[in-house]
Amino acid sequence: MKKLVTLLLALLLFALAACGTSEEDNQNAEGPTELTVGATSVPHAEILEEAKPLLEEEGIELTIEEYQDYVFPNDDLDSGTLDANYFQHIPYLESQMEEKGFDFVNMGGIHIEPMGIYSKNIKSVDDIKEGTVVIMSNSVADHGRVLSLLQNKDLIKLDESVDPVDATVKDVVENPLNLEFETDVDAGFLPEFYNREADALVAINTNYAIEADLVPTDDALILEGSDSPYVNVIAARKEDEDNEAIKTLVDVLRSEEIQTFIEEKYEGAVVPVD
Repeated sequence: MKKLVTLLLALLLFALAACGTSEEDNQNAEGPTELTVGATSVPHAEILEEAKPLLEEEGIELTIEEYQDYVFPNDDLDSGTLDANYFQHIPYLESQMEEKGFDFVNMGGIHIEPMGIYSKNIKSVDDIKEGTVVIMSNSVADHGRVLSLLQNKDLIKLDESVDPVDATVKDVVENPLNLEFETDVDAGFLPEFYNREADALVAINTNYAIEADLVPTDDALILEGSDSPYVNVIAARKEDEDNEAIKTLVDVLRSEEIQTFIEEKYEGAVVPVD
């Protein structure tokens, strides 16, 4: 009987030890947490690439999916192809959620890309002639941003009852130079219009300006300040609001190392936020 009890106890201890080892092995077998983030090439994907080693130290393996447009990153986030995306500012995110019913959350702001208005031939605001064409993207979320820049230079006046962020060309109540507005251009093609329409004013999103070898702080006729409300954010699905890997991604992108990288690489064309 004693031998039987001893044998049973030994088997029990072995089983418990095996379970503990198996659980530990399973944890080790899981490896790093995988995170797939969609981003436009410049500057977002470049910033994420710089963050990769820091994320690896946190046990996160980052895969970057690059996009050249502003439509598919949200579609792919909604479908689950992406865990998060990093390409859009807050007003655009909010407009997309309202328009398409996306159930997304803003996980945190990372940087601002000051919007610039460019011209090949116009070298000063004082040189803007009557009837000059202002070309902006077909993203309505950016229209108020561009119009606010023009208003800040006393080129137009907006309806005071309208929030400048939500303003459209219909809200222009004073236009002393009779500026004409074209608002049907895909954002990615704005640099082409800048090169083609030499006497026009072209509002170009900074990521596309950088790709076109424009230096916003040098080449923009009018440049947005760093106090802009158009903060670029990490967006995720509502169900992932408490996802620790995405929270860590935000923390890393806000780290001193990444903020310094942004400041040094983009020299004011991209401005980190706290």
